[in-house]
Amino acid sequence: MNTTSLLPPGLPPLEDHLVKHLHAMHSHLADAISAMPDGFMPFEQWMDLALYAPGLGYYAAGNTKFGGVLPTGDFTTAPESTPLFGQTLARQVAQILQLSNSTTVLEFGAGSGALAASLIPVLRDAGIPVRYQILEVSADLRARQQERLADFAPDVVWLDTLPVGFAGCVLANEVLDAMPATLFQWAADGQVMEVGVRLSASADQALPFEFAQRAASPALSHTISARMPALPGYQSEINLRAEAWMRHIGDWLERGAALLIDYGFPQREFYHPQRAEGTLMCHFRHHAHSQPLIYPGLQDITAHVDFTAMADATLDAGLQVLGYTSQARFLMNAGIADLLITQSPAALSAVQKLLSEAEMGELFKVLAVGRHIDEGLIGFQRGDRRDRL
Repeated sequence: MNTTSLLPPGLPPLEDHLVKHLHAMHSHLADAISAMPDGFMPFEQWMDLALYAPGLGYYAAGNTKFGGVLPTGDFTTAPESTPLFGQTLARQVAQILQLSNSTTVLEFGAGSGALAASLIPVLRDAGIPVRYQILEVSADLRARQQERLADFAPDVVWLDTLPVGFAGCVLANEVLDAMPATLFQWAADGQVMEVGVRLSASADQALPFEFAQRAASPALSHTISARMPALPGYQSEINLRAEAWMRHIGDWLERGAALLIDYGFPQREFYHPQRAEGTLMCHFRHHAHSQPLIYPGLQDITAHVDFTAMADATLDAGLQVLGYTSQARFLMNAGIADLLITQSPAALSAVQKLLSEAEMGELFKVLAVGRHIDEGLIGFQRGDRRDRL
């Protein structure tokens, strides 16, 4: 199968074992599409299988995801860039633990364990006997986390299910963007069309899959129409699964706060007329492109976060929206400048990436939600943007 002509420029070739994995994933996806009554797989389901299919999906297989040196990873997160990210975040975590009268931290999707490894020592030094819980859907990543965090045992535990009656601090760094999103497009007649995937109609196609459309359900059409005007040809995403996840936090968070850190925008910016092709992005070996049908199971697939929708879902769950600001402002408020005094030039360069408006500082946002938190959080004491949601 020759897909070379369809690959984005600069994308590196696949090693033999990855080609074998890709073929297995193609077969799995083809069988799943063939089993659909009309041969149409909603993109949300495609993204779910491409990322999480047991043994084959991007987060369920053993390929390396996190890393700053080629070819060992596909992207680098803030905790991977510098431990100063976690060390600064620890100051906000400590305040939340104090306000919730708890010593428990729950991290969703802990990646390589870098955030926990930098955060736990700061909490211990502050006299907090932290109990660190991790809920990780990837068995491969869980194994890596257990190896990296072995020195912190038995204070780090892995959960298989959501807690009940949780009190403490919840962390979710780059979790919402990896939740499968629904893809849609406005037709010329103003109708909302759901975008999905089907088997290629022609045997000459280099890829076995292609995009397809069908009329959106009345419920989906109504939801999208309530959030943006009809713009013929406009394509974007709506992440109903992430919204449901936010609402579900209200079922188990009894006292405390959740810090959600991700790239995204408030709704009016998310559906800006100039963002006519949406926010869907893929990452492979530190190359970013927008073609999710290429390399399923081998590449990350993400969509930016509609933070207004996340805040609305939070309010629906009976929770408070405690703060919303840029990552740069949050880190400055939490005292990252205090930690820079004795740092090396290399460390300062990594922090610059976290703070720069041209890098992660403005694109990434921090949303805090919670229950029974009656004091302002330090990370939002200046530059709180809740009025923009």
